[in-house]
Amino acid sequence: MLIFDRMNLYDLFVKPYESYDSLQIMLEASGAIFGTLSVYFSIKKNIWVYPTGIISTLIYVYILFNFGLLGDCLINVYYTIMSVYGWILWAKNSEDRIHVDVTWATQKEWNYAIILFILSLGLVTLIYYYKPYIDNHFSMEGTNFGLYHLDWANWMDVFTTSIFLVGMWFMAKQRIENWIFWIIGDIICIPMMIFKGLGITSVQYLVFTIMAILGYLSWKKSFKEKKVQ
Repeated sequence: MLIFDRMNLYDLFVKPYESYDSLQIMLEASGAIFGTLSVYFSIKKNIWVYPTGIISTLIYVYILFNFGLLGDCLINVYYTIMSVYGWILWAKNSEDRIHVDVTWATQKEWNYAIILFILSLGLVTLIYYYKPYIDNHFSMEGTNFGLYHLDWANWMDVFTTSIFLVGMWFMAKQRIENWIFWIIGDIICIPMMIFKGLGITSVQYLVFTIMAILGYLSWKKSFKEKKVQ
């Protein structure tokens, strides 16, 4: 049984990298490191969440596009844009230009979040509809549009893209609920990344899940302490 488990771990986390070049492995590892640093700074409500996050998202734009995860690729483009927006917003709302205060979202913000989620589902599904055209180097020759080519990981990618988009928006607004969306999305991404042969990234999402739980508890505690003062 132990040998079987070791073989499974090898097949899941090591074997896929035998066909990768050194640059690709280094890029994925670097993206994971900067992504983890970004989540750490987010837990601490530290504005460095954004510069470290921008580096990570730009790396993953390249990686995810090459692996055909267009939804997550686009969400990382969105992360980059939102990181610039969040960076400006956090700097504006911070007394020391480093740390910010956090609150719960209003009903109006939840309504916006629901609209954002639905629009994202539609947009990413539409992009996957045209994926054969993109994969064919933007040539119509021999291209058949549709969703027939999607596997379960691609459908999960559509769903997690929408989850993370809302989470990123709530984080830019310094809303505690952002962590709930990160937790749900991170858990889903663990098996999805293993299936796609991105073992390092799957481990990163496991770490992200733990850190997101800690982040939720930390922000919730910070809000209660601020309210008492």
